Amino acid sequence: MKRDQWTVTLNLALRLGLKHLQDMDVRPVAAFTSLETLRQRLGRALSDEGLPPDQVIDELVRDADGGILGSTGGRFFGWVIGGTLPAALAADWLVSTWDQNAAIHACGPAEAVIEEIAGEWLKDLFGLPATASFAFVSGTQMAHVTCLGAARHRLLMRAGWDVEEKGLFGAPAIRVITSSERHGSVERALRILGLGKRSVRTLPCSQAGQLDPSVLNQAFKGDAQPTIVILQAGDLNIGACDPFAELIPIAHEHGAWVHVDGAFGLWAAASPRYRHLLRGVELADSWTNDGHKWLNTPFDCGYAFVADQQAHRGAFSHRTSYTMYVDGARDQIDWNPEWSRRGRAVPTYAALRQLGRNGVADLVDRSCEYARALVRRIGALPGAAVVWEPTINQGLVRFLDQRAGATDADHDRRTDDVIARICATGEAFFGGTTWRGQRCMRVSVCNWQTDTADVDRVVAAAGRVLGEFSATENGPDAG
Repeated sequence: MKRDQWTVTLNLALRLGLKHLQDMDVRPVAAFTSLETLRQRLGRALSDEGLPPDQVIDELVRDADGGILGSTGGRFFGWVIGGTLPAALAADWLVSTWDQNAAIHACGPAEAVIEEIAGEWLKDLFGLPATASFAFVSGTQMAHVTCLGAARHRLLMRAGWDVEEKGLFGAPAIRVITSSERHGSVERALRILGLGKRSVRTLPCSQAGQLDPSVLNQAFKGDAQPTIVILQAGDLNIGACDPFAELIPIAHEHGAWVHVDGAFGLWAAASPRYRHLLRGVELADSWTNDGHKWLNTPFDCGYAFVADQQAHRGAFSHRTSYTMYVDGARDQIDWNPEWSRRGRAVPTYAALRQLGRNGVADLVDRSCEYARALVRRIGALPGAAVVWEPTINQGLVRFLDQRAGATDADHDRRTDDVIARICATGEAFFGGTTWRGQRCMRVSVCNWQTDTADVDRVVAAAGRVLGEFSATENGPDAG
């Protein structure tokens, strides 16, 4: 009876999952079912008696219909969200099937070894020091916590303070220097670690979205307190990368720890065409990255890398009398903040094996080309303007109110309206952002399935939406 339940239920999930993937080209990319409807469908009272598992799955998929974004397909450009490679998806299903706690080697020997190997592969692809330690975490948010936790450990230890033993009360203050283009996950990590938002000193960026070496150098004048410098490898809006080769030596000269937010931009190192943008990044002390962005693994897949293994392990390692240890094995709990955790290295291992070095490079190159094509072609439509042409896979477009006397506020409203209408067509999904005081449409491309046909289809949809505005404003009753 139990075996029959496995067979029936998993075959149903396979069939429904394949249907979802196969219908990507005909289903709207944006969600189309309202919040109220989803709550009504899914918000049943919990019954006293259980249901057959296949009925649960069938009703779950039915009731969630219209509330699932098409982010796994090739026309999703709203955030830096990749799809899922076939090998990575299948591997993730196996992770749930195997049901290992990937906390220590003894809990799941194969998954522990897979993590060892995948971590080494990633360091090699990113050009990071072979001696760096690594952790597989849920995403860049927790990768920041991991890396900055290691930074806190080393900086305070150098100042004569054991933070793991004494905590932060009475500890020397740590200053954080970063740029105006930092991601919000940085501040959240600082809050979690007890450093607080007030520890941050924000420096302005250049027109290219980069931190200037002279500005960083000036920030150290007359202040010798323990410092973390946070740099960008691919910022949220335009994908800018800081000049690492110039900035990192300045920070190290003053004894600072340098942390690089490389959530998606670090993948440029895997491309011979784009790796020059990361020149000198290997000189930093820690780095973050997400597999569920450009590598196209399922979610819950982020990476933290730390050059100082002792600081990394010192911040997180924990031993108990009831834990089983295997001589010579790598226990994952020594390097990440979690105890119970899924084997998130397995989809990474599978994705890298499916793509190989050349496949990763090709994925990066194609994404950058399609991002550039989307920004240029949509930006060339009547009523649109290119704000930032992608250096890698992030660009910005703005939509202009064509009426006489239109203000910046009018252009902002027009931009948000056009974004909403494009999404409403179901042909694509974009998101908005405020960049240097003006509303823009972000174009973010990192899905392995995006192709020329997708670009053509999306540009045509944008053209139709802008044509509707033009017809309204220039019709016989206009003005």
